[in-house]
Order: sequence, then C-alpha cells, then structure tokens
Amino acid sequence: MKILPRLVIGNLRPRYPLIQGGMAIRVSTGRLAGSVAREGGIGLIAGSGMQPDELRREIRIARGLANGGIVGINTLVAAAEFMKVMETAVDEGIDLLVAGAGFSRDLLNLGQRAKVPVVPIVSTARLAVLAESLGASAVVVEGKEAGGHLGTTKSSRVLYPLVKEAVKIPVLIAGGITDRADLLEVLAMNVDGVQIGTRFAASHESNASDAFKQRYLQAKEGDVFKIHSPVGLPGNALSTPFSDRIAQGPVPVEQCDGCLKRCSHVFCIVRALIQAKDGNLDKGLVFAGEHVYKVKEILSVAEIFRLFFDGLEFKDA
Repeated sequence: MKILPRLVIGNLRPRYPLIQGGMAIRVSTGRLAGSVAREGGIGLIAGSGMQPDELRREIRIARGLANGGIVGINTLVAAAEFMKVMETAVDEGIDLLVAGAGFSRDLLNLGQRAKVPVVPIVSTARLAVLAESLGASAVVVEGKEAGGHLGTTKSSRVLYPLVKEAVKIPVLIAGGITDRADLLEVLAMNVDGVQIGTRFAASHESNASDAFKQRYLQAKEGDVFKIHSPVGLPGNALSTPFSDRIAQGPVPVEQCDGCLKRCSHVFCIVRALIQAKDGNLDKGLVFAGEHVYKVKEILSVAEIFRLFFDGLEFKDA
C-alpha cells in the first residue's frame, strides 16, 4: 500500500516524512539527532538551556553521524536566550529551525535573512496562518497527546484538519504517535508528515539516563498527567517523587538563573528536567506523551525506523 507522503520543507527533502521531537533539557542531543538524520528523518537537537559552545559541539556531533542527513534545532520561545541559541545554530550551519512554547516573529525574520527554513509548533489554525504569512516553510500542529509543554487541550486528530485547511504550506502532526498503529492512523488523515518525540526518548541514542527510560517502560495507560509548569503552560508528565512533591505545593527555588522570559517560580523547571535526564527522579520531572505506555523496550534509532516504516511505500513511488 503506497501511503507515505513525500515531505518537502523549503529546500529540505528528507527520505522519510518524520521530524524527531526536540526534547529538553539535553534529552535530544547531537547523538540522537545525528542518528535520526542518518536514517532519513529530520533530527532535532533540543537547544533550550545550551550555551553557544555546547550547542556548536552538539551540532558538530550530529553532523558527524548524519551522513549528509538533515539536522535541525528546537528551542522554547519562552527561554530567555531563545534568539541567541537560534542565531548560534544558524551561524553553525543548521538546516532547520523549530520552535514551540510560544510564537516568535523574530525567528521567522532570522530564517528569512539566513535562508534557513523555520517550522513553528502551533495549536490553532490562526497561528498557522500567521506563521505562513510571515514566511514559515511548514508548521507542526501539536495536540494534547504530546509530551512536554502543551498549547492546547484538544487532540491533534481534531486540530490537524482545521490547520491543514487553513494553510498551503506543509502541516505535520505531533502527539500520540508512538507505534506503527499510531502512524497508520494519522497517515490515513493524509498528513504531510509526523513529529515523534516520546518513542525516540526511549532509544539507545537518547541522552536520557537509564532510570528515565525505565520510567517510560513502567508506564501504564492513563499514567500520564498534567502538571502546571513555571513556563505558564501545562505539561504532560509521569509521576516521580518530585512530581508528587510539587503536587502538594510550590518547591522554593533556591537560586534563579533567569533562564525563562517569564517564570512563576513555583519550582525550577530547568533543574527538574536536568535531574530527570540524569536519573535523579526524586528531584526530577519526567515529561512523556500520553501513548508512552506503548513503549515496551528500548530500541536503537535504526530499529525504531524499521518499526515505523518497514513495508511502507511512497504515494509517488
């Protein structure tokens, strides 16, 4: 059955219509992004929280693995140094700029000047139309099923047709795509492509600790719940000793590094995500998509691509 779309984003033509989600802090680093790019998808480095030298190093690591594949970056618009991170990535020759947790006209201007495609993550048709009018090469429409920070309480399956009808640029769907059945479900909606995060967080190449990945393997259907992040958005997470603690009330921030443009200071989201990535779940927050319970084993990136795409052909093949 010929069902895979041919994804074109600006001048980029990946072999497979897949963007790997940019998962911060430092879950999606150069090793994961480069491995995804090598297999024919678009690999994203999560730039939030990275300083310029670290980001340059991770981009070079990804390039060394990608075998000519496409390497991009995803950074939270809410990050205080958002534009500094994106400008550094452009200076280092990044292929694609992706941004979520907010909307940035400055990023779209940067992309136009540098001739680097920009893909905003949106949750409404209105934002998608605005992005297109400002020069976005594509948009990712992300629903409530996705891991991490969320911009909507609606399913990606409900949002996608509304966004797709509103714009002419490619529209990718994100949220709740963790196994082959999920992929086939959204492909039947005639999507232009998919963004997948949670399944790649549970890969050998992911920079997350073994304890983080094991928490994914322990998840059961319905375990994902919503926390209110200091960023000002809800987020999908799995319970940990730390999440149980913040459910009881604020966890005082002992030292603020000013990493966000605006922060409620109910707890430090950056430190909580770093602690989880490092395996300290008593102090860490584990973000995950609603379908994380479908992850049954840790696989290599190559194995994940086979899981999704083996036997599928392209519409124009």
